[in-house]
Amino acid sequence: MSTTSSTRVVIDLDVPGPTISRHLYGHFAEHLGRCIYGGFYVGEDSDLPQESGIRLDVVEALRALQIPNLRWPGGCFADEYHWQDGIGPKADRPSMINTHWGNVEENNHFGTHEFMALCELLGADPYVNGNVGSGTVQEMSEWVEYLTRDGDSPMVRRRKANGRDEPWKVPFWGIGNEAWGCGGNMRAEAYADLARRYATFCRDHGDNKLYRIAAGAADDDLAWTEALMKAISCLGCGRDPKNIFQAVSFHYYTVAGTWENKGSATDFDLADYYRTIIKAQDIERVIRGHSAVMDAYDPERKVGLVLDEWGTWWDVEPGTNPGFLFQQNAMRDALVASLHFDVFHRHAERLMMANIAQTVNVLQAMLLTDDDGGLVRTPTYHVFEMNKGHHDAVSVPVHVVEQPAPYELDGETMELVSASASVKDGRALISVSNLDPVASLDVVLDLRGAEIREPSGRLLTASKPQAYNTVGEPGAVAPVRLGVEPEPRGLRVTLPPHSFATVSSAL
Repeated sequence: MSTTSSTRVVIDLDVPGPTISRHLYGHFAEHLGRCIYGGFYVGEDSDLPQESGIRLDVVEALRALQIPNLRWPGGCFADEYHWQDGIGPKADRPSMINTHWGNVEENNHFGTHEFMALCELLGADPYVNGNVGSGTVQEMSEWVEYLTRDGDSPMVRRRKANGRDEPWKVPFWGIGNEAWGCGGNMRAEAYADLARRYATFCRDHGDNKLYRIAAGAADDDLAWTEALMKAISCLGCGRDPKNIFQAVSFHYYTVAGTWENKGSATDFDLADYYRTIIKAQDIERVIRGHSAVMDAYDPERKVGLVLDEWGTWWDVEPGTNPGFLFQQNAMRDALVASLHFDVFHRHAERLMMANIAQTVNVLQAMLLTDDDGGLVRTPTYHVFEMNKGHHDAVSVPVHVVEQPAPYELDGETMELVSASASVKDGRALISVSNLDPVASLDVVLDLRGAEIREPSGRLLTASKPQAYNTVGEPGAVAPVRLGVEPEPRGLRVTLPPHSFATVSSAL
């Protein structure tokens, strides 16, 4: 039998903060396991509903999330991918070995045109990650030209010969990936010089303006971020950063165990749960660190920070290929996502984009599919869906007060409540997570600065943090209606243990 604690969350609805870019809800699709083949792409000979080989039930499910952008083709795969092998008639495309992920053959049937068709079906902006590790400046420059140039040029003629007359809009370009590791094992200063060079030859063609993203740090490697900022600015010089690349990235995974023994996605105890949430909450410290370094070189915050890989990483499911990174997705994963978004909202002035790893069948996926037509919306999917009202909304200050005492484990503390709020189009959206796995939470939403009308609530929870959805039981973790009661200070809701809720109201 659970106990009940209480908290008060003060929300200043009339104090506008930075806009929450919809791109903080971005996604990531790598040639890894069954993310592309068997996930997004089933081929034109499949009996499943598809359009030019793209699986339509996956598209429909993701369109409901209004996904803003999709990063492709990697990840580590990006730095061994040569885009010209993935265009033209499929029968003529050379194959390769995917040495990073499972050592399997890649037939290149899903290439540039297929990716752009997928983005058009999804209504998502393409985020193309170029090959710096094993590619050339010319190769990446020509890819930009092939995709985005109009008129006449060698790459335009080649694109038209492959069936596409009009150029595409491709705003986001990654200059390599994890250059400190799988992207080349480079030193920060060496990569920074390469990033300047590659970015210089990635041209704006016509009205397609590139947002060039330099491959940044692992976790809290602030020295890497500083090297990138030094490459385009100077400390205390009072000048704007050179407009060579427009953002720097970093990656942060929630790994509760060790890299050798990450733990199970579904078979875990309360200590594992606490360690996971503690690790996830540390993303705030990491973002603050990178932001502080960037502020020193770019006080006007003209250069964006991009977290283009994040999420939980567990041991693969028993019996699956270790190189395919297939893991289940439980209520615990949903709470990792919900608290990440609260942090993202607080740092929306600097943090411009985030991409969960990955969209289908890999790591902390939105969807799990099988070859027989089964499709499962994971608990994490529902957090994205419940939070989509925050897209391009104006953040407002949130103060969690009178909250339960933090939980302590091995000298580290875990806050039990997470919250954020925004305003858009005359409506407020409040997100609240009860991270306590054993106690319910009585929440007073102390709403200030605006009158609220017709509030409604939604709740995502489960019988236990280990609960997850399957083809046979797709609704084990799914949103339900949450009762919202008036209270002298605003509104009151009660959240069961390990739960996430949203409250929406007209203003």
